[in-house]
Formats: sequence, structure tokens, C-alpha cells
Amino acid sequence: MSLKELNALAANRSARRRSGGKADTRDNRAALGFLSPWMLGIVGITLGPLLYSLYLSFTNYNLLQSPSWVGLDNYERMFGDERLHQALKVTFTYVIVSVPLQLAVALGLALALDRGMRGLAFYRSAFYLPSLLGGSVAIAVLWRLVFGASGLFNVILGLIGIESSQSWISNPDTALWTIILLHVWTFGSPMVIFLAGLRQIPRAYYEAAATDGANVWWRFRHITMPLLTPIVFFNVVLAIINSFSNFTQAYVVSGGTGGPADSTLFYTLYLYQEGFGNFRMGYAAAMAWLLVLIIGAVTAINFWLSKRWVHYDD
Repeated sequence: MSLKELNALAANRSARRRSGGKADTRDNRAALGFLSPWMLGIVGITLGPLLYSLYLSFTNYNLLQSPSWVGLDNYERMFGDERLHQALKVTFTYVIVSVPLQLAVALGLALALDRGMRGLAFYRSAFYLPSLLGGSVAIAVLWRLVFGASGLFNVILGLIGIESSQSWISNPDTALWTIILLHVWTFGSPMVIFLAGLRQIPRAYYEAAATDGANVWWRFRHITMPLLTPIVFFNVVLAIINSFSNFTQAYVVSGGTGGPADSTLFYTLYLYQEGFGNFRMGYAAAMAWLLVLIIGAVTAINFWLSKRWVHYDD
């Protein structure tokens, strides 16, 4: 090939690179244009308020005057706040009890629905409905009526020979358990996820195990649960995060007080009382960041422990 031809070939390649570069630039600008609403939203609605709340956690702010810097005073105050300690106790009790119960009920119903019964779509929708309604104010109000002194729960106890006239939501020993029961009742969302995971397990595994004489419990223990552990882990993480952030149910059932005797004083409810009831927004912001750290730490522990029991079918 002559020198002239080589120069022409190089010029053509250079022209193609320049045109390709312009096209890439146009594509990048178009992509940034489409992404700009999301980026503005993440900065203005999420990141901005997040950083401002971190700043407020180091201030004394009552919503009516400008915040004044107090350093670590809000965080130091937490060590001597007895109501904060009670809120942490109530919240951790709620999480430790309600999450396993809810997931156990969800898994049990998912296993029942996975047997191929008639009307599966109807049952799946009916069981999922509580998850849509459980966090609403209307259901929480209904729960107050059900567990009131003359509520449906006492009526059912009377039908089986147990006479009771107490208000279960007004008793410090039972009030928290009514909210736990409400949370367990909203099992629909994890149930649907469990059902989807069960449908992904190859039926050939069960057929081979049945051929070898394995009973139902053996198949559940050695086939279903190991292959379902990623779904269990996913539901556990989501359920714990949702439980720590529970507010509506506790607020409505307790009338916004956390009573009786602070037995339903959830962490988020106490945070709300401090910020919007007592106008101590700086302290409420510090509480919010403590909750972020708690949820982050619990989630990190779950991920660390998952290496020991979660099995991925690679």
C-alpha cells in the first residue's frame, strides 16, 4: 500500500472517531437530560433534607426560632432519657417477637398455597389484602374497637366460655401484644414473596426425594428451606426495617400517647412527640440519626450472619 493510501486511510479513521465522539457526546447529554429530574429529586428531596437533619441534630431548634449550635448535647442527653430507653425496649421487643411470627405465618400459608389448590389467585389476593390495609389509620382504629372492653375479641372469648370485659389495649401487660398481632396479620407481602420463591424450586428435587422414601418434613428441611434461604433473608431484612419504622399503628392504637404506662411507646412515636409535640426538633433529629445507626447496624449484622445460613444456587 502506498504512502498516499495510508494517509487517506488514517484520515478516514480520524473522521469516524470525531463523528463517533460527537455522537457519544450527544447521547451523554440526552442521558443527563433524562436523568436530571431524578438527580434534582435525590438532591432536593432526599440528600438535602438528610444532611440538614444531621446538622439539626447538633442544634437546639424549636421550629419557631433559628437553630442554635449545641454540639453533642442532644446525643449526651439520650443516656439519661428514661423514656427513650423505654421506647428502645418496646421497639426491640416488638421487632424480636413480631418479625419471626409474621414470617412463620407467611411461610406456612405460602406452603399451603403452593400445593396447587383451586382458586389460587383468589386466595393469594385475599391473603395479600391485609398488607395493603394494615398500615392504614382505618384498620388501626378498627383494631382499637376489636380489642376494646366490648370489642369483638371479648365476644369471641365469651363464645368459648371465657368471660372477659377488660380493654386489651388499655392494659399495660397486653397493649403491645395487640399491636404485635396487628403486625402479624399483615403477612401478605412476605407470603407472596415466599410463594414466588417456592415456585422457583425444581419439582424434580421433590420427586427424587419422594422416590427415595423421604417424608414431608425431610423434604421441607433438606430441600425447601436450603433453597429458600435467599428469600427468607430478603424478607427478614425488609421486615426488620419496616418494624423499626412502625408509627401509624402505635400512634392510632395508643391515641398518640404511647400508653398505657408507655407500654406502646415505640421509638418513632417518641421521636414524633419530641419533635412536633414538645418542639424539640434538634433532639428529634438526633433520635432519627440514632435510629438510622441502629437499623444500619442490625442490617449489617444480618448480612454478616447470612454467610453462615443463606445458600445461593450458583
